[in-house]
Amino acid sequence: MLLLSDKSMVFDHADPYAVSGYVDQHVGHHCIQLPSKGSVSASLSHRKFASMDLCRISYGGSARVTSEALETIYHLQILLKGHCLWRSRHNEHYLAPGELLLINPDDPVDLTYSEDCEKFILKLPVSLLQATCDEQRWKVPDKGIHFTRNLYALPELESLTRLLGLVCLEAEADDNALQTQEHYSRIVASKLLTQLGSNVCREQPLPQAAPFEHLIEYIEANLKQDISAEHLAACAQISLRSLYALFERHSGSTPKQYVRERKLARIHSCLSDPNCHVRSVTEIALDYGFLHLGRFSESYKNSFGELPSDTLRRRG
Repeated sequence: MLLLSDKSMVFDHADPYAVSGYVDQHVGHHCIQLPSKGSVSASLSHRKFASMDLCRISYGGSARVTSEALETIYHLQILLKGHCLWRSRHNEHYLAPGELLLINPDDPVDLTYSEDCEKFILKLPVSLLQATCDEQRWKVPDKGIHFTRNLYALPELESLTRLLGLVCLEAEADDNALQTQEHYSRIVASKLLTQLGSNVCREQPLPQAAPFEHLIEYIEANLKQDISAEHLAACAQISLRSLYALFERHSGSTPKQYVRERKLARIHSCLSDPNCHVRSVTEIALDYGFLHLGRFSESYKNSFGELPSDTLRRRG
């Protein structure tokens, strides 16, 4: 997984205090402690991407990074190499490569890097997540958005990992317009809020023992969201087994298959309609949660007999 390349390099084998000063300005306020003996050299790649910051950093030596709290930002950190000791209010954990740490704005920061430690950091402002909740009409507690689980293994978050890879590629592209950056930023925020545990209430309960028609209306109104079978069952207040039986009886498919087919149908309708504003096939695919563009194109062709780019081109 490539998260920022040398194309975004700002410091290479540099004074770690100079790197720390840059991080302090662009990524988050902190204090750094380095070994009193020996010389170390740090490296850093950085890109500003709409309201987010993307950072790849290594200090080249054992370094302890602390902060009372991030206050107005969230940090998503992925360990790429080495190890990193994370001390929280209640325990300690050694992060291994392939682990993700989510730090809330009110969480104290206490991280000790190994000499070979390298990590990717995504900085997101509180305002971005709040705006995403407002847009989706999700309920946020008065005290603000708080992620209730801090640690994840990347295999648990395959679609999020692919999305971050796409964001880094877009950030390093020569034609990354601000409007495109903001589009990706909203998708990242929505993906975090749907995939990671938080105190945000996304549930919109349907009437008791909701019939199939109500479920279909809900799906049609939320096609741009991740709609799992578990979420549909909770909304309908029925068991997962009853949900599968309901879809088999009425549609001859599983909930997942039905949602996927409806997403593809909506995309096909937009690509075919000259009055529907579509900037590119990639953006509309991402809008509806298709992060693997090759598989998306294949599924689309199997359903409609042509590639999505052909549909868009044909409408003139």
